[in-house]
Amino acid sequence: MSGQSSRGDVVPSSIVALLGTGGPTARTAIARRLGLSPATVTQVTKDLIARGIVEELESVPSNGGRPARLLGLVSRAGVALGAKVTADHVAVVTAELDGTVRASVSHPFDPGAADALDRLGRILTAEVAGLDDNLLGVGVGVPGAVDSQASGIVDAPTLGWRAAKVGPILRQAVGTPVLVDNDVNTLAAAERLYGIGREHSSYLVVTIGRGIGCGIVVDGGIYRGANGGAGEIGHIPVWAAGTDQPPCTCGSTGCLEAYIGADGLVRTARSRGALGARGTATALLRAATNGDEAARAVYADAGDLLGRALAGIIHTVDPEVVVLLGEGVDGWEFWQPGFEPSFRRSLLPARKDVPVVVEPWTEDQWARGAASLVLAAPFDAGNGGEQSRMVRAKLGAS
Repeated sequence: MSGQSSRGDVVPSSIVALLGTGGPTARTAIARRLGLSPATVTQVTKDLIARGIVEELESVPSNGGRPARLLGLVSRAGVALGAKVTADHVAVVTAELDGTVRASVSHPFDPGAADALDRLGRILTAEVAGLDDNLLGVGVGVPGAVDSQASGIVDAPTLGWRAAKVGPILRQAVGTPVLVDNDVNTLAAAERLYGIGREHSSYLVVTIGRGIGCGIVVDGGIYRGANGGAGEIGHIPVWAAGTDQPPCTCGSTGCLEAYIGADGLVRTARSRGALGARGTATALLRAATNGDEAARAVYADAGDLLGRALAGIIHTVDPEVVVLLGEGVDGWEFWQPGFEPSFRRSLLPARKDVPVVVEPWTEDQWARGAASLVLAAPFDAGNGGEQSRMVRAKLGAS
């Protein structure tokens, strides 16, 4: 690596990423899209074919001359492990180069235990042991602020972690590159590779569920802020602080999340008699689905509040599109009657048509997002540091 330029380091993995996100592509199109010379593409792809990472597929018509041969990934030539850490379990997936989830599993986990990080290391070590030499690295998503993917120092109040050395401890345990980031940022990374980010360079990924989060992508890169905490929109104060306001997990009151996160919805539903004293978020959704007007009103009011808050984020960031994800989208049909008019009414005229895309949700998307930290290494702008370089090297760059 020491004798290579940073550009030379990233070329093979950029080609792999392009094929993984865009599908089979001709060499001429690869050269054009990556700004490379045809000769460079020919030489690098020849090596990738020899390594069993890329393969030649069918021919397609060209504008004169011989038909162009398409190149595609041998998807099983490389895999990434993704782990999403929660307050009671760790979800782990094995994802192939094209984002396909090969396997998924969940392990019980107590982040408050004295040996929590050692336990997490043992979980990931056991998962890594079941993979072959095609493992590129491990991505970890956590519900908190991460100073950088490269160092992986985490502040996560919901887990009880303060300056937790997640990255260093896990790298020592598993012996492979480990990239760590906020869990919503991992979903934004996945969108960049496999979703909306293939057509848009600036977008928001907003999650609704237990909490309210936001991944901010600007000019193709995830905006993380000075301390890795950008996008914590769940802690926007939407109500004057006071003793009569519900507490938030951050220790303050009046936060958006305290009203429209899962616990906030349940609290409101109980206070209005839409749920009994032991009612749950699942029960609230079931009641709304069955036509209960009081339950539906809880969601509609939450949608109204989310719409007004999100309009403020639109005015601040000016994205091309907003993606809504998370466990809460299962009930989006009940949020939407409050959200849509509130959101559009609160936007400036020039922003009123910003698209909002609600994507289907599956539980393994959190962990798949974490795996995307590894698979996105070709697009890394420096945040992954040495860990990203090591991933790129495994793709044949050095």
